[in-house]
Amino acid sequence: MAGRIRDEDVKAVRDAVPIDAVVSEYLQLRNAGGGNLKGLCPFHDEKSPSFQVSPSKGLYHCFGCQEGGDTLDFVMKVDHLSFSEAVERLAAVAGITLRYEDGGYTPGRQQGERIRLIEAHKAAAQFYVEQLGGAEAEIGRKFLAERGFDQAAAEHFGVGYAPAGWDHLVRFLRGRGFSDRELIVSGLASESRRGGAIDRFRGRLIWPIRDITGEVIGFGARRLREDDTGPKYLNTPETPIYKKSQVLYGIDLAKKEIARTSRAVVVEGYTDVMACHLAGVTTAIATCGTSFGGDHIKILRRLLMDNANAEVVFTFDGDAAGQKAALRAFEDDQKFAAETSIAITPGGMDPCDLRLAEGDAAVERLVDSRTPLFAFALRSAVARYNLETAEGRASALEAGAPIVAGIKNSAIQHEYAVQLAGMLGILDTQFVVRRVSQLARWQRERRQSGAGPAGPRTVRPEAAPPGPSAPAGPRGPRLDMRSPAQRVERELLKLALQYPELVSPAFDAYGEDEFTAPSYVAVRRAITEAGGAESADAQFLSRVRDVAPDDTVRSLVTELAVEPVQHKTPEVYAGKILVDVRRQAVARRLAQLNADHTRLTAQGPRADPDQLAAIGGELWALQQYDHRLREQGAAAL
Repeated sequence: MAGRIRDEDVKAVRDAVPIDAVVSEYLQLRNAGGGNLKGLCPFHDEKSPSFQVSPSKGLYHCFGCQEGGDTLDFVMKVDHLSFSEAVERLAAVAGITLRYEDGGYTPGRQQGERIRLIEAHKAAAQFYVEQLGGAEAEIGRKFLAERGFDQAAAEHFGVGYAPAGWDHLVRFLRGRGFSDRELIVSGLASESRRGGAIDRFRGRLIWPIRDITGEVIGFGARRLREDDTGPKYLNTPETPIYKKSQVLYGIDLAKKEIARTSRAVVVEGYTDVMACHLAGVTTAIATCGTSFGGDHIKILRRLLMDNANAEVVFTFDGDAAGQKAALRAFEDDQKFAAETSIAITPGGMDPCDLRLAEGDAAVERLVDSRTPLFAFALRSAVARYNLETAEGRASALEAGAPIVAGIKNSAIQHEYAVQLAGMLGILDTQFVVRRVSQLARWQRERRQSGAGPAGPRTVRPEAAPPGPSAPAGPRGPRLDMRSPAQRVERELLKLALQYPELVSPAFDAYGEDEFTAPSYVAVRRAITEAGGAESADAQFLSRVRDVAPDDTVRSLVTELAVEPVQHKTPEVYAGKILVDVRRQAVARRLAQLNADHTRLTAQGPRADPDQLAAIGGELWALQQYDHRLREQGAAAL
C-alpha cells in the first residue's frame, strides 16, 4: 500500500523507545514487584493502581478495564492517534527517519492530522518567541518586566509575541508547507470574510500551552493595547488536539515535582504559574479559560497516585469571588483521596502580585499557610447562620454535617465532627458525631449500591423479562390519603423536600415507578429535574418548584415541604420510610410476576419455557432482595 511505513522501521521505533519512559509521561509509576511498574490507569477512573507496565516485555495491561498492548498501542489509545501517527510521533522522539513503501520519506504528505497540527504549533511557538525580541514587542516586554519577569523567565516559559498584522503567522507557516485549512483547523488562524486564513492572535503577548508530554497544543494570548476590543485573554478554540477541560497550563514543567513531592498547587493564571515557579513553588499549574473540573482531577490523580500523603492546594483571591471559587473546588474535592487545602492570598492579590510586592518568600509562605479545604468549607457553611438561636444552630448543623461526613478518613472525620459541635455551641457532642456518622454511612451505601443483580433496578419495568411486562409509565389510583402505600410515599417525598440530607443519596436512585399516585410521580420527577436530593442547598426547594410542570404540582410541592413528617425524630424515621417504599414496589412487582407466571403455566405445553425461566429468575432475585430489606433495613438498599 502506498505510504505504508516499512515494517523494519516500525520495529525499530518499538525497540528504541522504552514503554516505561512513554507511560511515565502521563502518569506516575511505582515499583509493583517482579520487575513491573504500576500506576493509576489513564483509561478509566480508579482509586488504587491496577495499571501495570512491564519494561522488559514492552507491554502494559490494566487489570481493571482490561486495556493492554505495547508502546504504540498505548500512544494510540491515550492520545487518540492512528497507527501511523503513533509511529511517527515516537519516531520523532527517537530520532528515527521513517521510510515508506512507495520508496521515500515524505514528511508532511504522509503525516496524520494530529502530527501535522502539533508540528504547526511547534513552528508557531518558535515564531512567536522570535517576535518577542522585535521593536513592536516592546509593549509586551514592558508588560512582563512590570510583573517581575525578565528575559530568562520569558525564555523558560516560551513566552512570545504575536505581531499586530493580519497574516504574519499565516505567511510564515505557509512557507513551512502548511495549508490554510490546517491552520484554521489548528486554531492558529481564523477564516477571513474572503475565505482565506488570517492570524487568530494579533498584537498580543503569547503563552504556549503544552500537554503533559511537552507538546505545544494551543496558546493563550494577553491583550496589551487599549484599542484591542477583544477579551483580556484569548485562548485557542477547541480543536482536534486542544480540549480546554483536559489541559493544565504548566503541567509539563510541574509533573515531575508533583510526582516527587505528592503535591500540586492550583493557581488561576499564566503569570501566577510563572511567579510560583520562579519563587520555588515548582508544582504550580493553572486551568486554561475554564474552571477546575473532573478531567483536570484525572490528570492530577495519575501523578499523585492518590496516596494518603498527597495534597492539592488551591490558591484563590481573598475576595468574595475567590471564596466562591474555593467552595466550587470543594465540591470536586470528594473525587480526590488526596488531602485538599486552600491558600487565600492576602489583600486580594494573586501570586504574581504577591511576589512582586513582597518577594519570592511570600509566595512560599502563602502555600505553607494553607488551610484544609474541609475546614474552610465548614466555616463558610456555618457562617451563614445565626448561632445565637436554636433554629440557627440547627440549620448550621444541617449545613455542616454533610461536609464533615464527606471526609474519607474516619479519624479526621470524628475530629471535625467534634469541632463542628464546638463551633455551633452544641454541648451534646455525641449528638453531632452520631449525625455525621449517619450521613457518612449513607454516602458509603450509595457508593456500594447498584452493583448487585437484586439492587434497585430489579423493581423497574425495564428490568422485566421478555413477554408480559409492567406498563412503561407510572400508573396508579388518584391521590388517596387513606391508602397505606400512598401515605408512605408521601412521607418519603416530605423527607426528600424537608430533610434531603437524611434520604440522599438513596432517594435519588428510586424510580418514578416506585410511586403509585401520578401526582407523587410528578413531584418525584421535579426533584430529579432540580438536581436530586443530594444536590440540595439553600435554593433546593425553589428549584423544585420552578421545574414543576404546572400550578397543581407546584402547590403539592409546597404542601409537602411544609407538612410535618409523622415522626419526632426524622433521623431515625428516614431509613424506615425508604425501606417501606422500596418493599412496596418490590411487592407490586412480585404480584405482577406471579400473575404472569400463573397465566403462562396455565397454557401447559404451549407455554414459552424461556419466558417461564426469566420470570422465575426475577421472582427469585426479588424475593431474596425483599428478604434482605426485611432483615437489614436501609443497609440493604
